[in-house]
Amino acid sequence: MALIDTHTHLDAFHRRGELPAVLERARAAGVETMIAIGTEPADWTLYRDLARAHSGAVHYTVGLHPCSVAANWEEATAPLEAFFTSEAPRPVGLGEIGLDRFHLPAEAAEAEEVFARQRAAFAAGLKIARRVGVPVVVHSRGAFRECVGMIDESGVDWSRVVFHCFSEGAEEMNTLIQRGGRGSFTGVITYKNAEGVRAAAKAQGLARLMIETDAPYLAPVPHRGKPNEPAYVRYTAEYCAGLFGVSYDELAAATKKNATDFFGLP
Repeated sequence: MALIDTHTHLDAFHRRGELPAVLERARAAGVETMIAIGTEPADWTLYRDLARAHSGAVHYTVGLHPCSVAANWEEATAPLEAFFTSEAPRPVGLGEIGLDRFHLPAEAAEAEEVFARQRAAFAAGLKIARRVGVPVVVHSRGAFRECVGMIDESGVDWSRVVFHCFSEGAEEMNTLIQRGGRGSFTGVITYKNAEGVRAAAKAQGLARLMIETDAPYLAPVPHRGKPNEPAYVRYTAEYCAGLFGVSYDELAAATKKNATDFFGLP
């Protein structure tokens, strides 16, 4: 049964000339589809080109990662909405957008200024997502409650919201469930110290589970600490099959259906 890696970053592989081998290893591992997640204008057109060149195997999103929100973010994101009305292939979602306290500057006043820009850019991204009616991929690090509050205020349909690389616990997951949102899970779920993440996945249940690599980051066991790649989503799938007490094929079928339905994939 085939897998979908719902969140990966292919730009570095492309720049190093490694992408053909990465895609081949993914296919060999049973990963039939991956979603390349936009983080800044430089990768939006690249991912559109890759989606065109690898039709069906690569889909993409466009968005401004909170750590990419510079002083000129409004100018940088001006072309963003046009991707959803331009020629095919069009993005399957908007993201990743959100808030990140982990990488803020150490100096308090500067940190406050940067975080205010993140909030403004996140609000603008949510407004576009609501206007064009697409799924939203949320990056939340150290700012879960603030992200939830801003999504509540935005009027975005919560059933079309996923918090990627979900690293909170069951309580936070229940906050999403109550609203109709969801989380997706990386290789972190395989880590020995990730009991809270596993509890969150079980609280959400298999019927809404999506899995991802976030490659080249967060490689699952047995590759923890090494560069990640889409093929390794299989390790996360195998681990989750055990976690949920189902066969690998059942896990793969469920996560494929969930991802296909959420992102509206063919």
